[in-house]
This record gives sequence, C-alpha cells and structure tokens, in this order.
Amino acid sequence: MSDQHTPLFLHTELSLLAFNERVLNMAVNPSTPLLERLKFLCIFSANMDEFFEIRVSGLKAKADSVVSGESFDGLSPQLALDEISVRAHALAKLQYETLNQKIFPQLTEYGIKFLQRDEWNEDQTKWIKNYFKREILPILTPIRLDPAHPFPLTINKGLSIVVDLHDPDRDERHNIAVVPAPRALPRFIRLPDELCDSEYEYVFLSSIIHANIKRLFSNVKVLGCYQFRITRNSDLYVDLEEVEDLARTLEGELPSRLYGEAIRLEVSENCPKRILEFLKNRFQIDDKYIYPVNGPVNLNRLIGLPEMVNRPQIKYPVFTPSTPDHLGIQADLFEAITNGDILLHHPFQSFAPVVDLLRQAAADPDVLVIKQTLYRTGANSVMVEHLTNAARSGKEVTVIIELMARFDEQNNLSTAQKLQSAGAHVVYGMVGKKTHAKMLMIVRRESKKLRRYVHLGTGNYHQANTRVYTDYGLLTNNKEITHDVHEIFMQLTTQGPNPELSRLFQSPYGISDMFIDKVQREARNAALGKPAHVIAKVNGLSSPAIINALYEASQAGVKIDLLVRGICCLRPGLDGLSSNIRVRSIVGRFLEHARVFYFENADDVNELFLSSADLMPRNLRNRIEQCTPILDDTLKSRIIENLQIYLEDDSNAWLMQADGQYLQAQAANQESKPRNAQNTLLDKYSENY
Repeated sequence: MSDQHTPLFLHTELSLLAFNERVLNMAVNPSTPLLERLKFLCIFSANMDEFFEIRVSGLKAKADSVVSGESFDGLSPQLALDEISVRAHALAKLQYETLNQKIFPQLTEYGIKFLQRDEWNEDQTKWIKNYFKREILPILTPIRLDPAHPFPLTINKGLSIVVDLHDPDRDERHNIAVVPAPRALPRFIRLPDELCDSEYEYVFLSSIIHANIKRLFSNVKVLGCYQFRITRNSDLYVDLEEVEDLARTLEGELPSRLYGEAIRLEVSENCPKRILEFLKNRFQIDDKYIYPVNGPVNLNRLIGLPEMVNRPQIKYPVFTPSTPDHLGIQADLFEAITNGDILLHHPFQSFAPVVDLLRQAAADPDVLVIKQTLYRTGANSVMVEHLTNAARSGKEVTVIIELMARFDEQNNLSTAQKLQSAGAHVVYGMVGKKTHAKMLMIVRRESKKLRRYVHLGTGNYHQANTRVYTDYGLLTNNKEITHDVHEIFMQLTTQGPNPELSRLFQSPYGISDMFIDKVQREARNAALGKPAHVIAKVNGLSSPAIINALYEASQAGVKIDLLVRGICCLRPGLDGLSSNIRVRSIVGRFLEHARVFYFENADDVNELFLSSADLMPRNLRNRIEQCTPILDDTLKSRIIENLQIYLEDDSNAWLMQADGQYLQAQAANQESKPRNAQNTLLDKYSENY
C-alpha cells in the first residue's frame, strides 16, 4: 500500500500543465522538423491561453471563495495556484529561449528571417514607414490617458502597446498612453522580395508600431513602448435551468468573454518597473500572474507561417489518407455497410466515406430521415452543407447542436441558424448536460421496410480535425446498435431519461457503470488465476470512482495499460496499490484523440469499445456520451493490434511516474530502431491495412 501521507490522486490542473509541458517538448526536441517545432510552440501557447482562461481562472475563483477547500488530491486551490505559477513561469521562459536561441536562428539557415528594428536597412525602413502610414495608421486608436481619456477596454488576448511618455506639464499618471492593435491587422508582415537578402523576410506588427510610435505622439517625448497582452476569465456562466431561449441568451453572453476578469499579464521583459506597476494596478493582478516575455506576446499567431513558406524539407512529410478499395468515391455506401461493418481510423484513413455517406443520403429519394449530433464542425462545413441540402429536398433532418461547446459557441450558433433556415429541426440537447456523443443516423426505405444506418465516432464531425486528430469511426446497420442510436436521439429530442439499451452504453452514468463492472470482472478473474488485462486509451482520466476501481483491480493482479494523452490523476507504480498499472502519454505529429476500452474477459470473448467519452467526471456524469462495442472480430483485432503498437512506442511516448512526472520512453538498446506508433500506422494504412 502507498505511504499513508501520499494522496491517492494527482491534481487535475497540475496534470494538465504537465501535458502542456510535453507539447512544449516537441518544440524543444531537435528531431522534430524545424517548422513543426514552431507549430508546437504555437500550440503550446494556445494551450496555455486556454489553461489560464478556464483552469486557472476557475482555481482562482475557488481560492477567493470563503468555502474553498482541498480537492480530492489534498491540495488547496491556493497551493495549487502557487505551484502552477512556479511551473508556468519556467515553461514560458523555456518557450521563448527555444524561439530565440534555437528556432529563429535555424530558420535563417533556410532563408526565413524575422528582422528586428536594428536590422532594417534604409530601403526596408522606408518601405515599413510607408506601410505603417498606408495600412496601420488609419486603423489605430492611440489613447493618451487623463481624466477625460480613461484606460481603454483591452480585449481578451488582444495585443496592446503601452507607451511611456515625458511631458513636464503633466504629472506622472498622465504620462502614459495605450495603443490597442486591432485584430484585423496581421501580426507579422512579409517584406517585398526586392528588399530582401533572403527569400522570406518578415517584421512583427509590434516592431512596426514601435518604430513609428513618435508619429502617434508628435507633441511629446516618447521614452519607450512595450507590448502587453491580457488573458481573461473566459468561462461562460449561463443558468440553463432559468433561461427560456438558450441561443438568444448565449448570443448575449459571448461578448462578456472578451472582458472577463484579468487572469494573466504578458508583457515585454524590458518594461520599466514604473509602467509594470501601473499595468499591475490597472488590471488588479498579482505578481505571480505576470509573465515577462522576450518576444511576441501573441506567439500563437505565428502558426500560419509554415503554410506560407515553401520549405518541405523542414516539415513533416506530406501524406494522403488512404481509403479502403470498396469505399471509393463511386461506391454505394449503403451497399458497402450492408456487406459488413466498416471501421475508419483517422487521419491515417480518409474521412471522405463519412462525408460521402451523408452526401448520398441527402440526394437519395429512398432516404426519409437524417439525424446527427454536432459538437464542433468548423467554419464552412461540408457536412452542414449536405444537411441543409437534405432539409431543402424535403427530408426530415434533425440536428442536435451543442451550443455550449467551449470556444465554438459562435460558430455553432451560426450553424444552427443556417440549418433552421433550410428547414431542419435544430435542438440544443439536454438541459444542463452537454451533448458530446458523435452520432449520425440515416433512415432509408428498402423493399418496403425501413432500415437504419449509423456512424458512431470518437471524434467530432470536423473535417480539418480529422486530418490531425487520431480517431475511430464505425459505420454499421447492425439492428441492435442502430436501435440504440435511435433511442438516444429520441431521448435528446424528448428530454427523457436514459433509455434501455441493448448494445450501447450511454452517459450520464451508464459508461462509468459499465467500465467499473468490466474492471471488477477482470479483478475477479485475476483472483481466480485467470488471465486479466485492461487497456484504456483516453484523453483524460480523473474520475475517482474509476481510478479506485483500477487500483483495486491492480491489487487483485490485473495487468492494466493506460494510454492517457492529457490529464491523468491516477498514480501508477505504487507498491501495493498500483504496481500493475502502467500509464503512457503519446505526444507526436497527430493529436491522440480516440477513446478505446479493452477487456480481456478470460471466460468469454474479449470485449472492445469505442467511445466519445473520456474517463472524467464531466464526461461520465454531466454529458450525453455514447460507447459502442466492436462486434466484428476482424475489426476488433485490428484495433487491438493498433493499441499494441502504441504500447510499444519508444519515440513519442512518455512514461508516467507515481509522483506525476513523466520520463521519455527509451529504446531497449541503442541498436534498436526507434518505434514511432504514428509513423508505423501511416505505413500500415498506406498499404490499405
């Protein structure tokens, strides 16, 4: 048993921060292609934005509350915030060191340069001056502060410039100005080819404003200017029990996200103490939430650069997702599904068959009904186009749209309005429970009978994501599975209780109960000396009930392999508690997103499930999720083989330690060729595996 003073669980937010550290490591790692390293820096930056907007702001609210107490890991919100501050500051320092000392210098070797102001030659300076006058100056609104000109509203994550002025006729408080940079302006600008020594030369918007700041304040001495960015609390607070029209209420609440409580201040590291104190007081922010940076404060805006430059040698190799031979563009998808269940593994295999199925359904006169859940779709979704076409052609189209999908609320509101205009029935799911299940159901008349076809996925109906997220999708017309999907859709539109299902499991509670029951069965088998093995591949594991069940199974002798990309609150490898549990996190070219549960089931056929749900309280208790069994032995064997490939990865895998730290997996010996699970799967599927 673990030491009595060792908490049985790890802190959720600290575990998420550890994941972000693994993402940053992809940028630090010299084996990652150079432009991909820049991408990972940007992804890390975006991840940390959300971490502060949601996680840190939530912890801070708990710490400020009079009822604040310890979480299930034994750490108080205030202590957690203190630890986060130490770690996050160290990560931010590493982030900018990697950018300035590694990535930018190496990019220059490939003709890609970001020029500092002291590097501009005379012709470049002249061009930049004209560019500022023509493209930037007409859009800027510089504000010099005084009682008649208060500090402007600075939007969440927006770039701003604070200007230090000297005017002997004014007191110190009124010797400050602020210049917000409108989001319409690009954050970096390419210089004309004829002015450059290298093929690609860029300057930052902040540098251009800095170089021309005196044109904004010509009647006063400018001592300096410094970029800063405020991150704000971005959680939306909507009382779902009280509102009468969720869409209208949400439209009213979304603007508040831009101006929530300040939770982090990023500011140029050379900002004078006097100006820094002014900003600190203005935003009512403590020192531990202030992050001095040596570079662009809005680093994630650089993520578009790799697509702007033609440098394939420093990018990941291009690949084309494969499509099974019998699912080509001319294939009759209904006939193909009738011939047997179809499993698609993205991004290694194309998402096109799913899109084609919906396209064919929209045009097929025998299709009567289409129902689909939408959580995230992206802008200009072709799936939405097919749904609107189906509705316009007179089919019964019902779409369950999750308006509360974080940071996709505005896009989902627009999607809902578009579908409603086409005549589709749009519902917003269950009151108080997000609809996170990934389901598409088509009802078709065949030989005077109605037959259902369904797609069940582990990921969203978002075509861009299917090219970078690893997910599974199942296409089937199995009568029991399609009946269960029908029942869940009925629940979503009638607001009924969880239905009785014959094959699927559903959250709230159903998936958790199933998982714990299967784990306990494995424990009983292990106690009887029978083979017992559990494999779970998820994005997050924080459910205390499931963690406790896994601990008990480990003590009974069950072998447990957990592939957890992000948050993991379980402590593996503790003697007497979790010595039979291994946890690994895969962080690589693609975002690991699939949720898969495997149980050996020694007394019968082994069982394997695909799910939309992670093993976290929010998924298991507060969301509508689905979990489907894989009944076809061939498909099941393929997924189990894939899981084994991930468990053998020693290239992108991180092995979790009992204290929550992660060690990078190492090859068994120096002669062994590194095993990269994602590359292995790319190779296998390119052979139509």
